[in-house]
Order: sequence, then C-alpha cells, then structure tokens
Amino acid sequence: MAETSSASVQKFFEDLESHKAILTTCTNLFAALSHRFTSLDTSLHQKSQSLDSKLQSLQSRSHQTLEELRHRDSSIPERESAAAALIRDQTDAALSDLRKPLPANPDLSTTLKCLSRKMDSSALLRFIVSKRKESASLRAEISASISEAVDPPRLVLDAVEEFLNCKLAKSGVTDKRWACGILIQALFPESGAGAKRPEFSRRIVERAVGLVELWKRQMDEESENGTVGAAEVVMFLQMVVCFGLRSMFDDDYLRKFVMEFASRRDMAKLAAMLEFGDKMIDIIDELVKNGKEVEAVYFASESGLTERFPPVDLLKSCLRNYKKNAAITSKKGNNNQAATDDSTTLELNTIKAIIKCVEDHKLESEFNLDNLRKRVTQLEKTKAERKKSATAGKPKKRSIRAGGAGSSRPSKSAKFHPHPSSSSSRRNLAPSLQPSPNARFSSAFNYPSQTVYDASATANPYAATYGAAHTQSPAGMTQQHYSLPVDNLGPPGYRSSTAYVGQSSYGMYDYGNATLSTYQPPYTVDQSSYRG
Repeated sequence: MAETSSASVQKFFEDLESHKAILTTCTNLFAALSHRFTSLDTSLHQKSQSLDSKLQSLQSRSHQTLEELRHRDSSIPERESAAAALIRDQTDAALSDLRKPLPANPDLSTTLKCLSRKMDSSALLRFIVSKRKESASLRAEISASISEAVDPPRLVLDAVEEFLNCKLAKSGVTDKRWACGILIQALFPESGAGAKRPEFSRRIVERAVGLVELWKRQMDEESENGTVGAAEVVMFLQMVVCFGLRSMFDDDYLRKFVMEFASRRDMAKLAAMLEFGDKMIDIIDELVKNGKEVEAVYFASESGLTERFPPVDLLKSCLRNYKKNAAITSKKGNNNQAATDDSTTLELNTIKAIIKCVEDHKLESEFNLDNLRKRVTQLEKTKAERKKSATAGKPKKRSIRAGGAGSSRPSKSAKFHPHPSSSSSRRNLAPSLQPSPNARFSSAFNYPSQTVYDASATANPYAATYGAAHTQSPAGMTQQHYSLPVDNLGPPGYRSSTAYVGQSSYGMYDYGNATLSTYQPPYTVDQSSYRG
C-alpha cells in the first residue's frame, strides 16, 4: 500500500516537471515572438517615417521644380528678346567688319575679334599660325575673341574640319594642328574633374560627332603606322570631352591613348574628365609599375586618389629608381663618354621633374628640395664645363683673304657646300618622340590660358626647364617634338652625345650627406622665344 502511494507521488512529480518544461518553452517562445513583433513594429514605424520624409521632400522638390518651370516659361519672351538683340549686335558688328578693311597695323586683339565676327575660320587659322611667336599673348586673347563670333562652336568646328582636310591632303598639317589646338582650348578653357562642360545645340553636337568619327578613322590608320602624335591625341580627347562624346568610345580605346601619352601636361586632367571610374586606380597602378611615378602623382591628384597613392611616397620611389636607371645606362655603355652623358642627362631631367611636381602640389614641407636643387646646379655647371672644354678643343677655321703677297682667293667651286642630307647642315638636333621627364610636365596645372602646346613664363627658377625658353647652359632643354625632324639622336629622349666630347665620368651623388647651400638659378627665364 505504501509502495503504491509512493509510485503515485513520483509519477505526479514527473508530470509536474513535464508541465513545467512545457510552460518554460511556451514562455520563451512568447518572449521571442514578442521581441520579434516589437522589432517589426519599430522597423515599420521607421520606414513609415522615412517614406513620409521622402514624400515631403519629393513634394517640396516638385513644387520647386514647377516654380522654376513657370519662371522659365514666363522668362522665355525676355530671353528670346535678349538673344535676338545679341544676334543683331553680333550680326551688325560682323557686317561692319566685312564692309571696312582692316587698319594698316591692327593689334592682335582687334584682328582676332574681326576674324571671329566674320566667322572666317580659314583666315583665323592663318593668322594664328602667323602669330605663333606671340603664343602667350595669343592664348590670353583668343577666348574673349572667339566669344565675339555669332556661333563660336561652329567656328571651331569649321577650323577642325579644315585641319582634317589638310591631313587628307598631307599639306600644312603641323601648323594647323597647333592653331586648332588653341581654338579648341579657347572653346573649353576649363579642364579637370570639377570643370563644367559647356552646352551646345543638337545640330552642333551632331556635326562634332561626324568630325570625331572621321578623326578617329585617321588616327587609327596613323596608330597602325606608329605616326600618331601626342599633341593631336590631346586635341582629340579635348573634343570628346568638350562635346560630351564619351559614350562613343569604350574604355580600352581611350585608356590606350591615356597610357601612351600620360606624360602630356593636360592628360591627367583629361583622364579625370573621361570618367574611368574605378579603372582610374588600375591606370595609376600601371603608371607606377612602368616607372612613371611623377605622372602617377598628377593623375592621383586630379582624380582625388591621393590617399590611396600618397604623392610623397611616389616621389621618393622615383628618386630611388632613377639612380638605379642611371647606373644601368652607364653600365650598358661600358661607362664610355656617350653613356656617361646619357646618365647625366637622365639624372638631371628626373631631378627637375621631381622638383616641378613637388612645387606644383605644394609638398615642400613634406619633401625637402634643398639637396636636389644643389645637385641640379652642380650638374648644370658640369655639363657647361664639358661643353666649353669640347668647344675649346676644336680647331678654328682660317679664312684666306685676297690682296696679300703670295695669297690666293679660292674659287667659288672650291667652297664647301654641305649636302642637304648631311646632318652637319641641320641647325638643330631633334629630340626623341618620347619626351624627357623635364619636358613631360612643362608647366604648372590650373592655368586656363595654357594648353599642352605652350606655357607662359613664371617666377619659378625652374620654369625655364619646364615649358619656357631661356638663355641656358649646354645642357639645355629639348624642344617640342612635333615640329622638328627626328635625326641625329643618341639614346631615346636625349640629344646626341657628340656635343660633349672629352666629358669625364662622375660618381653618384650622396644626397644624404650633402651640405645645404643657397640655390642660385643657373639661368634666367625668357618666355618670348618659346614655341608651343
């Protein structure tokens, strides 16, 4: 009897524990469901508030847009009247210029405005070419002058079409290329990632599309032959950006030009405006891998990627690598005279490019230039002494004059006439098609009146090396490559070493142990003789 009672109690407690576990499970489930429903309620409430806010914002923007549209509609008659008055004024000015001849000695601005009002693109191109020696003044006046035209974009497109026809006829291409570059830059003076593209009529854009397609076919043929020029590529990309024709080309086509001519002064700005997006990172990476750290600094700065590509780190890497490259150049030439000259030129050009890049990006506080400037002065002085020594070692020619006893005057047939194909009959040594580093970044950015074809003088003692002509030492800078024949060259990017006969070797410079000194510029700037 007692055992039966004990078993019943045990079973009761077991049933009680089972019911307790069920109650605990139900309680936990209820708590989880309550939390879930509370979370959903909170989320729905937040989304509801967000939708209400967006609806209010949409209503506000819609109201603002409708007000702007009503204002634009009401202002159309006034705007039409102003446009008609402007067209009448420009037409009257153009007709007046057509009726009266130019004065005997017109100034630059008057002539440019007169030709622009006449919409005479051919005469405008000829005049710009004739004033090539006054390129600085020309660039300062051209933007304001073509704005006097009745239809400035049509005037520029007329000039571009004439240039393309000259390319087909293979006549007067170089000068008209330069003149067209000035006009395109004047139509779109601002460049860079934040620049606003001007708006043009549909008819103008359609005409620009046709010209760009023709230009592309010509450049593709030249690319196959390896004759496409850097200046023309920059002009082509400026047309693409200016008229909003980016969608006509795939990324690989435009990237090919950007990479091939990354050293051009405006290429970094154009690349930023071509909207490569995340591919810009790959472009800069490739520049760094190819040893173009200075170019990478400009591209990163224009694209807003300086955090990913710190400029100071890139410049320090460039400084380390150029020493290695100079040593390799000397070793390949068995340390002979020509190899020593090339190594010196490589070092000098690289240092100047680094100095210019640091100054352009205001990095003097992070990158000390004192030792580099001292080294530039030393190299310039060394090359000047070598040139002087080589010149002094050449025998002087004596002229035989008639009239003296026993003297005889040579006949005209005995006089020396160099053969036209002889290199000694040429006045200049042409640079390589690949410009040296100091010619790559030949001017500071953010100069609206400048393009890739010319630069104005600055107060910088190195400006003469980066875009301005000057009275210089024999280690002078190279000229723009597109207007000269390519001959009598040494290794790529440098002049023939024959001008430095007798040059002695020198050891690598220790920048860490160099003492500081007050830098004295080895030459002065003279912008008037530079040709873009």
